[in-house]
Amino acid sequence: MLVLHTASTFPRCFKTRTPRSHPCEPLLRRLEELWRKGCECWQPSRIPKYPQGCASPFLTPPRSPQGSVDCPNLEFEYGDADGHGAELAELYSYTEEPELSHNRRCFEEDFHTQGTSSGWLELDRAQQKAYVMRLLDGLEVVNRDKRLRVARAILYLAQGVFGDCDNEGDVLHWSRHNSFLLYQLGTFSAFLELLNMEIENSQACSSALRKPAISLADSTELRVLLSVMYLMVENIRVEQETDPPEWKTCRETFRMELSFPVHTEEPFALLLFTMVTKFCSGHAPHFPMRKVLLLLWKVLLFTLGGFEALQAMKVRRREELGLPPLPEDSIQVVRGMRAASPPTCAIELVEQQQQQPQQQQQKRGHRSRRPLMKQDSLDIYNERDPFKNDEGGVDEEENDDMDSGIEGELDLMERDAIIPAMPAQRLPIERVSFPKGLPWAPKVRQKDIEHFLEASRNKFIGFTLGQDTETLIGLPRPIHESVKTLKQVRRVTAGSEKCHVNPFLFLLHFPLEVQETPCEVLYRAMLYNLPQYMIALLKILLAAAPTSKAKTDSINILADVLPEEMPITVLQSMKLGIDVNRHKEIIVKSISALLLLLLKHFKLNHIYQFEYVSQHLVFANCIPLILKFFNQNIMSYITAKNSISVLDYPHCTVCDLPELTAESLEAGDNNQFCWRNLFSCINLLRILNKLTKWKHSRTMRALLVLDAGGVYALKVKQAMMQLYVLKLLKIQTKYLGRQWRKSNMKTMSAIYQKVRHRMNDDWAYGNDIDARPWDFQAEECTLRANIEAFNSRRYDKPQDSEFAPVDNCLQSVLGQRLELPEDFHYSYELWLEREVFSQPIRWEELLHCQ
Repeated sequence: MLVLHTASTFPRCFKTRTPRSHPCEPLLRRLEELWRKGCECWQPSRIPKYPQGCASPFLTPPRSPQGSVDCPNLEFEYGDADGHGAELAELYSYTEEPELSHNRRCFEEDFHTQGTSSGWLELDRAQQKAYVMRLLDGLEVVNRDKRLRVARAILYLAQGVFGDCDNEGDVLHWSRHNSFLLYQLGTFSAFLELLNMEIENSQACSSALRKPAISLADSTELRVLLSVMYLMVENIRVEQETDPPEWKTCRETFRMELSFPVHTEEPFALLLFTMVTKFCSGHAPHFPMRKVLLLLWKVLLFTLGGFEALQAMKVRRREELGLPPLPEDSIQVVRGMRAASPPTCAIELVEQQQQQPQQQQQKRGHRSRRPLMKQDSLDIYNERDPFKNDEGGVDEEENDDMDSGIEGELDLMERDAIIPAMPAQRLPIERVSFPKGLPWAPKVRQKDIEHFLEASRNKFIGFTLGQDTETLIGLPRPIHESVKTLKQVRRVTAGSEKCHVNPFLFLLHFPLEVQETPCEVLYRAMLYNLPQYMIALLKILLAAAPTSKAKTDSINILADVLPEEMPITVLQSMKLGIDVNRHKEIIVKSISALLLLLLKHFKLNHIYQFEYVSQHLVFANCIPLILKFFNQNIMSYITAKNSISVLDYPHCTVCDLPELTAESLEAGDNNQFCWRNLFSCINLLRILNKLTKWKHSRTMRALLVLDAGGVYALKVKQAMMQLYVLKLLKIQTKYLGRQWRKSNMKTMSAIYQKVRHRMNDDWAYGNDIDARPWDFQAEECTLRANIEAFNSRRYDKPQDSEFAPVDNCLQSVLGQRLELPEDFHYSYELWLEREVFSQPIRWEELLHCQ
């Protein structure tokens, strides 16, 4: 997509005055006016032909401090996951493509031994069940190679028997059909047993440790098992309107089986977490981490629920606690927002100022002494006063542009003569299609009301009443109205506010009424090894970050993408390079999504569970890691073309593959952006928001780096990503100083327009009393003590603890009924003689003890 010139490189005919009689002057003025308003997406065919001697605005990309072009509006809809076909395609690397045909051969060789001439699609359901049961019997053989061939045949069924299909839709349909069939016959449980065997296979681990380079061949069995399990989870998880009732029942049964294990003591997700930690510790470097992480993410998404399920659980939880309903759904509000024009960075403004002629800088006078110029408009709705006419609005905008010192100055008389001459060429203003007002309902915390009343009582009365927010005696009438307004917009959350009201009663009362939810079961299983899980995930995320450099001591995450024989041609090297980059992007996507799911579900289940996970993420340097991720050319990352569409599943299974060339690999796909990369960026921003919200010490850690990276991230014209960047900038605004706020007023205006307002929040002035640096360490220590108290009271078993209280009452101890073994009365006399009568009684020691 091409854009117009920046102001500093705008053609000279826009800067200098041309005679009034020139026929192209109104058109040129109109083009400059449109350019000022941010109309960036011009098609070359729409540019008129200019007469000889009159320059035209060449369509060239402007310069950027990161070397990227301005971003067009991205039609991106945020959700739980990408499309069903895209999610299945990301399971396979391009180096695994030959294995698809290998799976087909294993199935057909075994299927033809049944003596049937018809294909899989022609069999009735009873025949299909009989054949699957025969395959499951083949998994119990001792021979490892035979067991692998049977597993490949089952994998071919889960992949949709693409050899009998004509198009991609048929492959996806039969993949879902066969996945439900495989689950109903117990395939998932059988593969779970095989997976446990492979995890405990010490011979494979030691063989991988001895190899200097690990490739796809070292994880063949694991990849086949994990692929079957992933296809079953993903196909059963996705709901469609045409699903029969038995499939819906099967889906709920599968969800309960994964959430509440019956035969094992831990949920399936914990087994996958164990594989992640075992891989990062170096004991199993051959584990295919991409498949493990994708399966772990989809299991959490299936068992815990996505964003819509979270919203429904929030509504239900608030009803149970008697809290008022939520005023809006955050995801729906963000989807209704429109992307804003990105601000101009300070580096760009300095470059533009240096490129301007010296004459214009002298003509500008006092305006040239400004340290930083005005940013581009970040307005959401472009609202104007409805009582002003259109010409007045143009005058007001152009006066603002002139004050910015970027564009050339125009004569006021000249502008008044030009603009009314072209009323028909004005573009329609879009303010009619957008609602007026702010998108969010304001919020206030109970703590904010207490601070407000404390300051008011100190001012008017001279003493305070602690946390009392009801007594207003002695305060002026305006204070009464203010407190009334604050209480109307007070938002009580289901977790944090109840903890702060009476934490001791909360901690003592709730362990007796713990509801067995999938989230509660998962947290209890993860509790004692949760720090190791978080560290392992962040290690892999660091290795997969695009800004990370290869180190000899870093973990190798490319074990399941590198072929056994390295490429020897340039084309093979290019293909492998694209595959490696795609592999890293998928890992980042899965880790960011599963971390966000864990944080959101634990926060809804109990606030201290959320804080426990958050603290360990912070201790493992998650905040600098996310900032390192954004310390790059973020536009290049979002628009990356690390995919070869003709090699994606299921397209490569039913279509004839064209001959790949270096030109076709460099071109990539025709998508405007990479869905998974934009999805990952938003997830990481949301995680960073959750880690730093109301945590001033963590905000200070993220302060210096995010300031620069956040401005660059605003260049992505996607409403949801801009919102979370602005939220982070709002948190940091009070620390950035007056000069930064003065130089970034358009960003401040965007924060006001897009981010939720909190009453009495002086984020724009930097006077927050909670921002005192000496409170940072105490804040984290207090929070950690509360978390440890919560975990010990709720999850520690007193009877198994050496610190359990001792009963010192003699009557109570002698009155207890003890369980004695059955044969005790046979040997009672012998025991009495040995333990009592034969032992001398030292009465003097008893006296000393008294």
